[in-house]
Amino acid sequence: MGCFLLPKSVCEDMKRIIAKFWWQKSFGKRGIHWCSWNSLCELKEFGGLGFRNFAKFNLALLAKQGWRLLENPNSPLAQTLKAKYYPNSDFLNSELGNLLSYTWKSI
Repeated sequence: MGCFLLPKSVCEDMKRIIAKFWWQKSFGKRGIHWCSWNSLCELKEFGGLGFRNFAKFNLALLAKQGWRLLENPNSPLAQTLKAKYYPNSDFLNSELGNLLSYTWKSI
């Protein structure tokens, strides 16, 4: 999740699997939904269980990668990406060109 932008359908499938595990009474039997899924996703400090919204969490991890590129411009990864994708500018002013990797498009 920290390297690639996951499709929303994958994030929804992961949420569905967790919800099924959480609410299922036993194999093949449905359980009772005692509270809404959104209330389970609330932070523990606010009475929820702290389940993550996978789409937002994925974006946060990708933003963290961008932050690392800004904070550590001399790292091998930052130097490699700069040489390949934005040799004449900086990370914030870079533009998408042709023949991009999925990782770079995600970041």
